[in-house]
Amino acid sequence: MCTTCGCGIGQTRINGQSMQSRHHSNTRLQYRTLQSAHDHAHEKVAVPVTVDHAADTLHFGSGIAGTHAPGMSQSRMVKIERDILTKNNQFAAGNRQYLAEHGIFALNLVSSPGSGKTTLLVKTIEMLRDRFPITVIEGDQQTDHDAARIRATGVPALQINTGKGCHLDAHMIGQALQQMSIPDNSVLFIENVGNLVCPSGFDLGEAHKVVILSATEGEDKPLKYPDMFYAADLMLLNKCDLLPHLTFDVDLVIDYAHRVHPGLPVMQISATQGSGMQAWIDWICEGCHSAAAGPSLQHIDSTLG
Repeated sequence: MCTTCGCGIGQTRINGQSMQSRHHSNTRLQYRTLQSAHDHAHEKVAVPVTVDHAADTLHFGSGIAGTHAPGMSQSRMVKIERDILTKNNQFAAGNRQYLAEHGIFALNLVSSPGSGKTTLLVKTIEMLRDRFPITVIEGDQQTDHDAARIRATGVPALQINTGKGCHLDAHMIGQALQQMSIPDNSVLFIENVGNLVCPSGFDLGEAHKVVILSATEGEDKPLKYPDMFYAADLMLLNKCDLLPHLTFDVDLVIDYAHRVHPGLPVMQISATQGSGMQAWIDWICEGCHSAAAGPSLQHIDSTLG
């Protein structure tokens, strides 16, 4: 089960076909040191809670696991987390090797629900489809609504339904890669499940995680969900056409993002109006050319300078 969100064993469906898969979450293992943690079979379960009396806040993420699950010790969660992510990373390495060998530039699009990921993806396809072959993997708990929207553009899309799961993992993507016929020297978009927590820690074998934040959300999202913004290589600030009607502070959200991830590139865009989209398209094209040139150039410098 997820040590952060509690999602359990559910039915994962790829284009309607069921496959059993465990779903687990990220707890910042990528950049947290856990060497002092040990699993003891008879240890008492303690709830790591820090009480901030001044702010009237309970902190359940202060233990070595960085999270809390009722009835489970911190060291047990650490062990589960390590086992899960180690296995996931093995699948991710296989995916990455396959993508590199075929010159496929893969992007993992992550965000909260309602940020405009699918609308952004449709607009991106419209602007890119005459330059590169495009394939899409859609991730949602249920339905194939987003995949249907993508297929309406003429681009092939495979739907992964995660059931109770809160994110895509590398094994799911590996199964999708086996089922799809992805052209060499192409771009693969992976639209992850809408969630700013769990997808951050799961490497899918992609070249980059791209986090989408909309201006209709809050400026403090990078501080509330730091793992996602730390893991991302690019942040797209979407729905900027609505800024004249909002009290959203663009400079503040960029400042917050840079507190979590110094130097994180940020692009201001509107997927519906098209503003700022050319810089995003140019960034993708650069990545596609690098992927086609060879594995050594797969992970391009994502700075804008």
